[in-house]
Amino acid sequence: MAADVTTPVKAVMDATVSNWAGGDSDWQDIFDENTLADRYSKDFIAKYKAAAQFPAADEDGISPFDYDVIVGGQDACPLQDLNIAPQPPKGDATEVIATFKKLACQGSDADSQATTTVRFEVVQEGGKPVIDDIITVDEGGQSNSLKGVMQDIVKQQQQQPSDQQQKQPDQQ
Repeated sequence: MAADVTTPVKAVMDATVSNWAGGDSDWQDIFDENTLADRYSKDFIAKYKAAAQFPAADEDGISPFDYDVIVGGQDACPLQDLNIAPQPPKGDATEVIATFKKLACQGSDADSQATTTVRFEVVQEGGKPVIDDIITVDEGGQSNSLKGVMQDIVKQQQQQPSDQQQKQPDQQ
């Protein structure tokens, strides 16, 4: 019997729920070196490692993102009403949809009670389900592929003039 397609999605969402729960728990990096190969496809890992060469924040120097890619921002409340639902497979991929409220603690207005939807594209690699892409939907209804975002990070960095050479000591 094939492994449950929701397994890698549940692991990512469990970490995200824990990260926003408040309290003293340590932040769990959903792209930690130890979990990359366990939860993500080879193609996703390659794109992540390429983008990770350009950290977004100098403080940690590891992540190409300066926001939580699952909640789609730097701020959120403890997540509420989490639901994870696999869709019928399409070809080699199965879409697993996670929905949750990320701002419910901010009030009863429509924006605070809005449901966030994140779509995970899950494929089989090496006999186990792995996440091949994470698709979020922004306020304007535009879908954004995390693999596309990672490719854009690399492209933008490659197009910028390198000031790294100026930082190196002059050759004498």
